[in-house]
Amino acid sequence: MDSSTNSSAARRSEDIALDLLKFLAPFAHLGNKSSSGTGFGLPSAPRAEEQVDQIFELYTRCRAAVEAPLTPGLIPGLTPGVETQK
Repeated sequence: MDSSTNSSAARRSEDIALDLLKFLAPFAHLGNKSSSGTGFGLPSAPRAEEQVDQIFELYTRCRAAVEAPLTPGLIPGLTPGVETQK
């Protein structure tokens, strides 16, 4: 039963990191196709491989942020290491 708990906890942090990636990607200008317009805007769109590398890098950073331990006093009323009742 312990392995299923660890597996579901790991999956949960992966899901949270993925949701964070989906939220942040538009602000980081990832996954946007460049439009061929009047010549204004980004000079050239990154290649597909570069976009994939950028997305993986952002996902890695999101996952690290999700799995990082809480800093004491960062969130008022929340004490790290003390479980809340579900």
